[in-house]
Amino acid sequence: MHKDMIRLLTVFAISTTATFADLAVKTDDVAAKYAQKVDIKSTEGWRQHLDFGFANTTGNTETLNLAASYDATYGTKGYADLPLRLAFDAGMYLTENDGTRDNEEYSANIALEQEFYKRWLAYATLRWLRNTFRNFDSKTFLGAGVGKTLFDDGNQHFEVKIGAAYNRESYSNAQPDHNFGSFTQYAEYRNAFNEIGEFYLQAGASENFDDFSDYEVTALTGVTIKMNDSLDLSIEAQVRYDHIPPVGFETTDTKTIVKLGYGF
Repeated sequence: MHKDMIRLLTVFAISTTATFADLAVKTDDVAAKYAQKVDIKSTEGWRQHLDFGFANTTGNTETLNLAASYDATYGTKGYADLPLRLAFDAGMYLTENDGTRDNEEYSANIALEQEFYKRWLAYATLRWLRNTFRNFDSKTFLGAGVGKTLFDDGNQHFEVKIGAAYNRESYSNAQPDHNFGSFTQYAEYRNAFNEIGEFYLQAGASENFDDFSDYEVTALTGVTIKMNDSLDLSIEAQVRYDHIPPVGFETTDTKTIVKLGYGF
């Protein structure tokens, strides 16, 4: 199965490179990892998006995976007629080789954002993750905080967020459950460099209140190319570093993802 997937991905990558050879394309998604749903749009009403593609992972797993995700956002007017946004996303990474599961990850996130004063906003989020290949039978994150858009001229956008969260981690091995509070930070930069292309860079960090040496950092960068009103192509790379990972597991994981999206 790996050989067939690699052949398909190679053909896809070559054709993509030939079409967009002039773009400096690099790397998946940091966003919802710390209570910050990245892709909450300001438009009113519902917006939904499906992605399907391939992800190459290194670290705790060295595999080429099928990758799929879904996200939905709803925008309306809230406090003082300022934008109120609700977002939901779910994702999956999965690969099998000769009937043996090599990697498997499921995640879901729901978030709420309310602007309240001169580009300031308040947010709350609930996130869940399962990846037994990183020793997480269940990883739950409940967070809240504030953020501010520091710059937005219609093409470029830069925002930051800080907050606090309650974390509950249940492990696949005999390691006892770990419950703790954390301090979270997040920054995002987006640049719509032409009518069809957008570059984005996201970075997030989380530190255990009881021991700040117990921290996690995730960064991602990518490019999305709009192919028509509904279809888009994205190439992303993500690095996650866990300074104190579950016992017996790696500190660093990476994902490189090529995916085709459909918006509706």
